[in-house]
Amino acid sequence: MPVPTICRFLGIVIMINYNEHDPPHFHARYGHEKISVRITDGVVIGTFPSRALSHVLEWWNLHRVELAENWQLARLHMPLKTIEPLE
Repeated sequence: MPVPTICRFLGIVIMINYNEHDPPHFHARYGHEKISVRITDGVVIGTFPSRALSHVLEWWNLHRVELAENWQLARLHMPLKTIEPLE
């Protein structure tokens, strides 16, 4: 099953996998760099350029509820909802 993209902004791609492990998290890609971000507290695993990381964390802070809803949908293998990009 492909990894659904739920948002794109400023060259950053945000995804949530259907077959994932806890804790709830999402993945972000910027060029060749990849990180995962815990939905509950914003803990980041991996490295990103600092400006891209600050954009991802700003976006995460604005959309925590929607991200948690998408995590639940992914666990049920239901279609995920797109989330508004950071402007």
